[in-house]
Amino acid sequence: MRFRHPDGSTVHLAYCTNVHPAETLDGVLAQLRDHCEPVRRRLGRDRLGIGLWLARDAARTLVTDPSALRGLRSELDRRGLEVVTLNGFPYEGFGAEQVKYRVYRPDWADAERLEHTTALARVLAGLLPDDVTEGTISTLPLAWRTAHDETRAARARTALRTLAERLDALQDLTGRSLRIGLEPEPGCVVETTHDAIAPLTEIGHDRIGICVDTCHLATSFEDPHTALDALTAAGVPVVKSQLSAALHAEQPHRPEVRAALAAFDEPRFLHQTRAHTADGPLGTDDLGEALHTDALPDGGPWRSHFHVPLHAAPAAPLTATLPVLKNALTRLAGGPHPLTRHLEVETYTWQALPPALRPRARAQLADGIAAELALARDLLTDLGLKELP
Repeated sequence: MRFRHPDGSTVHLAYCTNVHPAETLDGVLAQLRDHCEPVRRRLGRDRLGIGLWLARDAARTLVTDPSALRGLRSELDRRGLEVVTLNGFPYEGFGAEQVKYRVYRPDWADAERLEHTTALARVLAGLLPDDVTEGTISTLPLAWRTAHDETRAARARTALRTLAERLDALQDLTGRSLRIGLEPEPGCVVETTHDAIAPLTEIGHDRIGICVDTCHLATSFEDPHTALDALTAAGVPVVKSQLSAALHAEQPHRPEVRAALAAFDEPRFLHQTRAHTADGPLGTDDLGEALHTDALPDGGPWRSHFHVPLHAAPAAPLTATLPVLKNALTRLAGGPHPLTRHLEVETYTWQALPPALRPRARAQLADGIAAELALARDLLTDLGLKELP
């Protein structure tokens, strides 16, 4: 979906396909047929943006076989889909029964991460629509925080500088300008937007910026306007933003609140949980740890890194951090100029929701994703952007 900003620029809205994990190119092609095109039809649009997630094997096939890349591009066109952004955070195995900490490997100190992201950039340069010259890729925020010493930190910085040089060369070759956004996430080396400023300033290349995920922002109890103003003041580009909402519990000391939270404690994904205190947020690596230990004080609100559907907050006594998303979007897209032109709805946890809330068929999932995109569309038009055909 495309929107005209009042300044005349085009803002792209997509939804991320990591909700339909596939490891191979055949699986990606099936996603387009079974999920993405039905969402487009529900929205009544001739064209729908998708934030494509390509696992290692799919990316390797596309980068080594030009005919496969041309075939994917043709299939996107045939189904009324377009790609201007990729989710390069998960490397492989995102559809496994247990993902948890695996999603952070390899990290930016490992050579595989640089090679994979380079492959993604080459693929994206070949997938961009003919009238689009800028593409973006989100990636993990350097590494999970443990075992990331200065030696590994130096290797990560070197890898990102090498990537920036490769992106410069790719633009010279293709005319396509690609940028990478580190995506701050609780528990990682770069946990907050504030944590991103120093390493990105040290890397010192405008190809490497930040991807602001509004679920992660909310989980860390960051104020959107303060965070985005600090990034702007530091000259850190917001490459893209993922529009998502976290799980919020206002009174976690109450038994009924803990019981409601326990329904979201599931074995597949990591749900980092933070408590709001006068001294700042305190955290655990997962929701179960927060519920079953005394690691977090419960005198104030808790938020958990569980991407809940934008249009459907959980039932009381829980809620979602949609107000944080709205505040962030006002700053991202509502000013005289957009801070980023690539927005991506990213609710990958549909099948991890409590059983009563999970979609039971493809049609229900498509209905839900379309409803999320419709909500995001309405938020953008309320900010003065005009939806384009």
